[in-house]
Amino acid sequence: MTSVEEPARPGERERIRDAARTQAEILDVATQEFARAGYDGARVDEIAARTRTTKRMIYYYFGGKEQLFTAVLERAYGVIREAEQELDVEHLDPVAAIRRLAEVTFDHHEQHPDFIRLVSIENIHEAQHIAASEMLGRIGSPALDVIRRILEEGRRSGLFTADVDAVDLHAMISSFCFFRVSNRHTFGALFGRDLVDPAQRAHYRTMLGDMVIAYLTAERAAD
Repeated sequence: MTSVEEPARPGERERIRDAARTQAEILDVATQEFARAGYDGARVDEIAARTRTTKRMIYYYFGGKEQLFTAVLERAYGVIREAEQELDVEHLDPVAAIRRLAEVTFDHHEQHPDFIRLVSIENIHEAQHIAASEMLGRIGSPALDVIRRILEEGRRSGLFTADVDAVDLHAMISSFCFFRVSNRHTFGALFGRDLVDPAQRAHYRTMLGDMVIAYLTAERAAD
């Protein structure tokens, strides 16, 4: 006889929901604390004090500070991967499609400054948490598949002339979006210009698309 798994009882369902809410709250606060203080400076005691739980429960759910930071990174990368998966450019021509993809990265980085700080912190630690994460090792980047398809169509139609692969183009787009947020304060102190000034947002968003399209469509000098 095949056994049938019984549905969770009302009390059990509520405990499951409570556990999920608690873990989400811990991740919210941990994201803020790691982004503010860095991996070395962040304290699990402080994270526990700002949540409705205890240090013991944080260790129960996540295993320790290192695992908690990894979970924070996994969720942060998951947000941008979800945005990439929802990207719909199939109905656009290659030029418009590349612009739209660049805008998605631009918008995400601007809206998630903690993500920028977390990635900067993880680079200081030479990506050791990302390298150890099975989830991040599998997650990839849906944007790369989209970029590959757009580049192929652009070359096939004769619009794109650059011999560039998807990873390099992804790096080109990400570098501008990342720098604009990560270097906002130093750039402002040195040059008196706020790169995330709302009044200049449309200018920089258009500028990013213009740079990428100009590179992809530029006339190449003969060898």
